[in-house]
Amino acid sequence: MYKRQVYHGDYDVGIAVGSPRGLVVPSIRDADQRTIAEIEKQIADFGKRAQEGKLGVEELTGGTYTISNGGVFGSLLSTPIVNTPQSAILGMHKTQARPVVVNGEIVVRPDRSSVFPAERNVIAGNVIGYGATGGEIFLRGIVGERFCVRNSGATAVVEGVGDHGCEYMTGGRVVVLGPTGRNFAAGMSGGIAYVYDPDEVFGAKVNREMVQLQTLGDDDREFLLATVRQHAERTGSTVAARLAADFANEAAKFKKVMPTDYERVLTVMKNAEAAGLDEEATLATVMEASRG
Repeated sequence: MYKRQVYHGDYDVGIAVGSPRGLVVPSIRDADQRTIAEIEKQIADFGKRAQEGKLGVEELTGGTYTISNGGVFGSLLSTPIVNTPQSAILGMHKTQARPVVVNGEIVVRPDRSSVFPAERNVIAGNVIGYGATGGEIFLRGIVGERFCVRNSGATAVVEGVGDHGCEYMTGGRVVVLGPTGRNFAAGMSGGIAYVYDPDEVFGAKVNREMVQLQTLGDDDREFLLATVRQHAERTGSTVAARLAADFANEAAKFKKVMPTDYERVLTVMKNAEAAGLDEEATLATVMEASRG
């Protein structure tokens, strides 16, 4: 088993890599920046080794690591999260959270002792979820610009975003439970975003070159309710709890952002499945539809 120990003051931080549970970091209280820097290096090393196939990623079943200092973190989440570890970060993340998420889970929430309203404060910085291919991200609070840029498969929930949200997104799902900045969905060719818009102001902030705004269908409502509940459970979000409690009424206040070409392809695939077409025939009809 690949293992290191990091000691700082009263800390005993053990990271087990390649064990049956995957990456495991015990809960760390009052961690200083040197401790966090050491953890960042080891997580980065884990991700690099996993991507190089040196850890047998397919055999890992995941673990949980929790960092809590009630303060501000640096670039802890700028590292790969591979397979199924759960990361719970209690505190504010000041720079980029750019995980290569593959069936992992990242949770960022304020420290439990904080008294400020999370939905009105910045919890993390820019370019969060860049290029994520899977997994889930739950952020209790507002984030910076270019949230989920080039996301291709992750599900991400946040309580407000800056400019250029979902830029160049090609897949996955994004749920925004609060305000957005301008130029939302620029170059978005795939995936779906759901934005809570009780004041009817979101439409003016959308780049509609490749997307259209829609109301929710039954499948959307089912997915959204389950995801909002999960966000409330993971982060303790009062916003998510309130929306889930009155979802029958609140669902109508969400806007669905759907890329036009992506919807066409989904429709073709659904019709092909209903018609009983094989994989080759389905691909042919999809390619034809993609050419317009």
